[in-house]
Amino acid sequence: MKFWKTEWTNEEAQLWTKEDGIAAVLSAISFGGIIVGTVYTFLLMPIGFITLGLSIVIGVVGVLIIMPKMQSISREYEKKQAEYLKDLEKITRWEDRDG
Repeated sequence: MKFWKTEWTNEEAQLWTKEDGIAAVLSAISFGGIIVGTVYTFLLMPIGFITLGLSIVIGVVGVLIIMPKMQSISREYEKKQAEYLKDLEKITRWEDRDG
């Protein structure tokens, strides 16, 4: 059972969803934990190693949640960019843009 959506259309990916909220919260927790864990790790305290490890895992989960959405947006952008480059090449060769 998936707790988050993994397939996105471009229209769906443009909207704010629970996956965005979850990823935002997890990234904030991860960044804060990495800072605290690093400090305690430099002091060689066991809680620092645990905090650092958990924070990295939480960060990876956040990335796994948001990555399918970002890939969907990226694919659509690449399509638009390819069309733009074709149109730009026609313009630079003085060809008709409609044909």
